[in-house]
Amino acid sequence: MAVKVTNKKPLSGNRRSHALNATKRKQNLNLQVERLADGTKVRLTAREKRTLRKDEKIAA
Repeated sequence: MAVKVTNKKPLSGNRRSHALNATKRKQNLNLQVERLADGTKVRLTAREKRTLRKDEKIAA
């Protein structure tokens, strides 16, 4: 089981039809499993994964 790192939660709102009917909807996060250098698995959002990759390029 991967460890969850982020504290972000799904967005909620309404789905609107052409007749302007409103039904509840939920936009889930784009969670991805990433294996760190020490071998632990971590669940990150895709945006956090991109940020970490960018920080590695700057550090190297």
